Amino acid sequence: MSKKKAFALRLDEATLNAVEKWAADEFRSVNGQLEWVIYEALKKSGRLPKKHPSEE
Repeated sequence: MSKKKAFALRLDEATLNAVEKWAADEFRSVNGQLEWVIYEALKKSGRLPKKHPSEE
């Protein structure tokens, strides 16, 4: 499994509230929801890094 790197993210209250509700609706943590949103956006735009054969 790849290592995860922490970083701070600042969101306005309304945006955070919306993300919290979305995450709860899909039974994810806020962090998990944001990871999923970012992953899907990267995949859709064709910017998702290619996996190294040893990682599969």
